[in-house]
Formats: sequence, C-alpha cells, structure tokens
Amino acid sequence: MPRLLQICRWLCCTIFLLPISPAIANDYAAMSHDKPYPFGVLNQRSVTLTAEYWNPILRYVSQKSGIPLTLRIARTANETTDMAVRGELAFVYTNHLFTPGRDKLGYTVLARQEGEPIQGQIVVATNSPIQDLAALEGQKVAFANPYGFVGYFVPMDKLLRDKVTVNPVFMGNQEAAIGQLRAGRVMAIGVNHKAMADFARREDFTYRVVWTSEPYFDLAVMAHPSVPAKLREKLRDAMVNMKSDPEGLAALTQAAKALELPKPRGFVAATDRHYDNYRAFFRHTLVPLDNQ
Repeated sequence: MPRLLQICRWLCCTIFLLPISPAIANDYAAMSHDKPYPFGVLNQRSVTLTAEYWNPILRYVSQKSGIPLTLRIARTANETTDMAVRGELAFVYTNHLFTPGRDKLGYTVLARQEGEPIQGQIVVATNSPIQDLAALEGQKVAFANPYGFVGYFVPMDKLLRDKVTVNPVFMGNQEAAIGQLRAGRVMAIGVNHKAMADFARREDFTYRVVWTSEPYFDLAVMAHPSVPAKLREKLRDAMVNMKSDPEGLAALTQAAKALELPKPRGFVAATDRHYDNYRAFFRHTLVPLDNQ
C-alpha cells in the first residue's frame, strides 16, 4: 500500500509539470471562466511537497473567487520562472520577477504570505570547521538556482563584496541544496532562511549560520498583465480572507501539515512598492544579471 500511495502521489504531481497550450498564453482577458487559469509556484521544495502545500490553498481560492485555478510547477525554479517570462502563467507565487528585465513584463503584486520577512543566509553544518566567509575561498557552495533572490543573488553578492571566490553548485530547489549540505557534498549553502528553518525542523537537521542578510518581503502572489483587474481583485480578496474563514483556515491548516509547520500561514495584501528594495538591490549588485 505505501508503494501504491507513492505512485499515486507521483502521478498527481507530474500532471502539474505539463505546460499550458501556447494558444492560452498571454490571452487571459479573453478566457472564459470554465477554463483553468494556470497558477505557478516557485520551486523552493520538491514538486511533491509543493503540490501538497498549494493544492488545498488553490482549491479553496478557486471556490471562493470563482476563478478556476490549476497548479503549474516546472522541474526547476529556473524553468518555472521561464514559464512566467513566456506568459504561460496567469498567476505566480515568486520573487524572481523583480530583475530589470523581468520587471518590464508588467506582472502585478497582489498579496504575500504573512509572517516575518525573508533573509538570505550562508549556512554550514553544525560540525563544520568554517567559521567565517573568508574560509569558504575555493570551496563548493550550493544554491537552489541562479535565478534565486535571497537564496542566490543576495548571498553571492556578499561573497563578491568580500572578495571570496567560491565554486557554485546549482541544485534546482532549496531543499535539494540543503540535502547536499546534509550529505557533506558541499561546505556551505546560500538559502532562504525560512526554507532552511522549515527543513531543519521537519528533518531534525542542525546547522550553523555564518552570515545573514537584511530582510526582504516574502515571495509575492503576482498576476500577468493581461489578467483583468476584476479577477485580480477577486483572487486577492479570497487569499487575504482565508484565515478569517473557517473553510479557508482549514485549507491553510491542511497545507501547513504537509511541511510540518507549527501553525498555518495566511496571506496579506501587498503592492509593488513593497518590493522596491529588490529593485534597489539589482541596481547595485555585483552579481552578473545575464539579461535577467
């Protein structure tokens, strides 16, 4: 039976990896309400955990807003971001769209998860001999992907400013990068501090923080520019009101159990100006943007 359950979960998740039809992309204003609107989620964790967390949330939001939503996750965070850049996502939960190039695409911030801001960290195993950033010179450091904000750009910028040259290794998502640290295959990782803490609590893994960045607002729920304003408002209202609705709270609680979180995380309204420090960072970073 456990094997059957694993197979079923795998089949469910692979459905979400399928791209949407090119005929639908960039034409959300013309879509009828019986067609699902693709909702992309940035790969911070495995596809399975991401689906288990977001499916209860999207089922509730679909019901309350009247907007049929379908979860879309590519194999890696890079590929999910590329889907958004190509206009294949009506909505997306991400913080990858604030680079100079992607900021011009016109995605609009609607909401973010409640709670403390996120911070970039460089962490090592508890028993690591590494005591400071300088000791990472020439060492392997794992990151989720070269698009990540607090998981790559922010810690890499710090390393460059301190003139520490490392050998970056990209793993596809943050928990895969943490797995490399846990297995002793890399000396350190750059990571979102919340993703790190969630993994450590769930997997009983201890680590030591070498450096922490300034705070930034958590990932944003964003809408493609062709999504009508009325639909944006309906989706934002449904998400923001989840925690005050017993059904919504039940969905958030179910989602939290997937990650073994101590309590459910709701959503609060947010606007583009809340992410101005992302844009300011990119104006001054030493990390090459490579047309991002």
